[in-house]
Amino acid sequence: MNLDPVIHAPTRLQIMSLLAAATEAEFAFVRDSLEISDSVLSKHSAALEAAGYVEIRKGYVGKRPRTWLKLSPQGRQAFADYVDRLRQIVGRPLTEDPRGT
Repeated sequence: MNLDPVIHAPTRLQIMSLLAAATEAEFAFVRDSLEISDSVLSKHSAALEAAGYVEIRKGYVGKRPRTWLKLSPQGRQAFADYVDRLRQIVGRPLTEDPRGT
């Protein structure tokens, strides 16, 4: 089993990780937490939505438009599988350093 290429992009992995720890997160919170621009978050969240991993909800708080992101059930499972696969990869015993150090 390979690592999911949709999740594997560093920014998408950060988004998935942040959303895995929450029920739902406001767009601005995700953007600020990851220290990325609106356009970067929009691009990557759209890719995750197209894969069925993220659900995007738009609405208003008072008169101000807001966007919320959350992992879909499929996205939550894909992220859990991704993390399990990473653990398999990094959990392998290290071989002895051939340089003898």
